[in-house]
Amino acid sequence: MSTPHDATTEPAFRIGDHAFHSRLIIGTGKYESFEQNLECARESGAEMVTVALRRVNFDPDDSGEKGPRLLDVIRPAEFTILPNTAGCYTADDAVTTAQMGRELLDTNLVKLEVIGDERTLFPDVPATLEAAERLIADGFTVLPYITDDPVACQRLEKLGCPAVMPLAAPIGSGMGIRNPANLRIIMETVEVPVIVDAGVGTASDAAYAMELGATALLMNTAIAHAKNPVQMARAMRQGVEAGRAAYEAGRMPKRLYASASSPLDGTASF
Repeated sequence: MSTPHDATTEPAFRIGDHAFHSRLIIGTGKYESFEQNLECARESGAEMVTVALRRVNFDPDDSGEKGPRLLDVIRPAEFTILPNTAGCYTADDAVTTAQMGRELLDTNLVKLEVIGDERTLFPDVPATLEAAERLIADGFTVLPYITDDPVACQRLEKLGCPAVMPLAAPIGSGMGIRNPANLRIIMETVEVPVIVDAGVGTASDAAYAMELGATALLMNTAIAHAKNPVQMARAMRQGVEAGRAAYEAGRMPKRLYASASSPLDGTASF
């Protein structure tokens, strides 16, 4: 079970009207059960979880399904729900899906996904920019999933997105941080939070992303498909916390040659 955050401490980051202490956001897909998903969310320390609007059953009566719905277990009273437009391939579909999510969940938050390629699930950048502009004009708080393209992230910031979510590697690949240079450029050239999304496979990947200066991480498959998802959720939390602490501490400079741990001045002669 995660330890509750001290309400008196300053939040780690803010998105619109929302403030968060945890720098780890997790998804709600691919788990064996809603109950396992809940246990992982709690162990991860996450305060916000994503919900795919096109892949989640919000009304079991229409489908004939029995048992609890996802949001009966992953409850909005415990977590901030971030609806996402996963599965959308056009700006029109993404906008319509986001509007549906606002009606169903009573939130203006949306993780914007407009996919451009079925095999890699890379985002369609022009369509993402179009959908973001339309949704922001409609009052949404838009968190866009985007390529690790500094220019695209800068444009999304100028449109009014309160955060950008560049990928680290293809969704669900577990390949880790493939282009740290681009991520660092993004972090240095936008002022909004940078949430690294997609590609993290294990806790060392999470720590590395945070050491680069990421504001937060979003992950799903890395936890859900681990041999022990609950233990991996805990490891991811620790990786995020360690990586952020190292970033704030400032690592020592790398050197080509050795540097003695103890100074040589004043050493005794025998």
